[in-house]
Amino acid sequence: MVIRRNNVRIFGSGERTMVFAHGFGCDQAMWLPVAEKLQEEYRIVLFDYVGSGQSDLSAYDKDRYSSLEGYAQDVVDIGRELGLTNAIFVGHSVSAMIGALATIAAPELFSDLIMVGPSPRYLNADGYTGGFEEQQIEELLQFLEDNHMGWSAAMGPAIMGNPDRPELGERLTNSFCATDPEIARQFARTTFLSDNRDDLTKIPARTLVLQCSDDIIAAESVGRYVADNVPNAEFVMLDASGHCPNLSAPDEVTEAIRSFV
Repeated sequence: MVIRRNNVRIFGSGERTMVFAHGFGCDQAMWLPVAEKLQEEYRIVLFDYVGSGQSDLSAYDKDRYSSLEGYAQDVVDIGRELGLTNAIFVGHSVSAMIGALATIAAPELFSDLIMVGPSPRYLNADGYTGGFEEQQIEELLQFLEDNHMGWSAAMGPAIMGNPDRPELGERLTNSFCATDPEIARQFARTTFLSDNRDDLTKIPARTLVLQCSDDIIAAESVGRYVADNVPNAEFVMLDASGHCPNLSAPDEVTEAIRSFV
């Protein structure tokens, strides 16, 4: 049931398993440019969160997925179904924190956590700069609710960055557009209103934070905050820019992962 629910795909070889998790509005294909480069060294696991990609939409439960813990439980379910131990979790964007929650809930599954563009809280707070004011987030969510396609067309290129490579922004836009609008609205609200700062100190896994420049979703200061608050973390500033280096700079991301694990 878990395999079908999350459209789990397994390939590659190697003694250790590396699980890749996509961000909001995306699916497992977003990690293929990196995963395929590592398939001769690791057993690769790709999956779609419920409501994304080719997952089982009938399994979507609004209450379960009203918090990131619901998505983290899916990760734990997958890990246990596959009998994982000492695995590596690679999470992009919101999946970085979902992976963190999964390592806390089931530390036996993952010994290494790689966070790409993480943010434990997107809203600014006293003594913390997440990058967004509450009004900005509400306007963003309202725009998504009122005009899913328009939001996708506007936000895809902005989030991707790399304006000199418009095909990348178009790919992200198409991914956003393909997501069920109602599920996208709830996942966005769950993501952008989350606050997992207190969970950072509880992460048991050895952690790598990969950060890009000019990331409008998770700025460098946020990435450094994450690395400073996780007990066993390393921070690496990539040459890549934008929020999706798995698409814009897969070779650099692959080498950073290799160097860490």
